[in-house]
Amino acid sequence: MKKEMMIEGMSCNHCKMRVEKALGSLAGVSSVEVDLSAKKAIVELSEEVDGAVLKEVVEDAGYDVVSIQ
Repeated sequence: MKKEMMIEGMSCNHCKMRVEKALGSLAGVSSVEVDLSAKKAIVELSEEVDGAVLKEVVEDAGYDVVSIQ
């Protein structure tokens, strides 16, 4: 299962790595790929993870989640 997250506030490779690390630390997340230019993260899930949990870890890292699909 995949979720696409639109994220505002990422501007550099450090931001990319910070978001990937935050999302990757969650149980049920098997991989994360952040596309800085598109301002999005593709999250591959091995089990269902609530969108609110995904949003919370990204916002705790200092970025704004615009949407999750």
